[in-house]
Amino acid sequence: MKGVFAVKPKKDVVFYNILFPVWMMIFIPSLLWLLLFPANYLIDHLVVYLSNPDFPKRGEFCKKNVWKICLAGFGCDFAGALVLFIFGSSSKIKWLEAIADGINSNPFQNTGSFAFVLTAVLISAVLIYIADRSILENAGFDHERAARTARNLAVFTAPYLFFLPADLIY
Repeated sequence: MKGVFAVKPKKDVVFYNILFPVWMMIFIPSLLWLLLFPANYLIDHLVVYLSNPDFPKRGEFCKKNVWKICLAGFGCDFAGALVLFIFGSSSKIKWLEAIADGINSNPFQNTGSFAFVLTAVLISAVLIYIADRSILENAGFDHERAARTARNLAVFTAPYLFFLPADLIY
């Protein structure tokens, strides 16, 4: 009888990180996106507008093309966040454990974490430059103007929030 009613002990459930890093919010559709889209559009619009003071009809140009730049920027930010997700999830690899912890909680915690987050920001910035230059050239900018504007967009719209320590918020 004893064997019939015996209950096998369940494996312990462990939550390693129930609170996730701020940069991970890019993966989760939420009401925050309703704020992010207009804010990013406004910033992209200002950068394109202010980068081209001598361009005729720059306001019309911005209205017609900045939404493409904004969507491309989100895609590029997503790529950088994916890099952080991959390395931030690698806590099972012994030598990456401290780096992953820093990526997820505070990138200033150690040099490795800072380097990985910086790399993700730079990857996003380079992708922003490439995508935006292509969009701007296809929209009618000459190569030099497109490259200058894309550089400004990459510098001013790179996802610097990847550096925001989750420790400050949670």
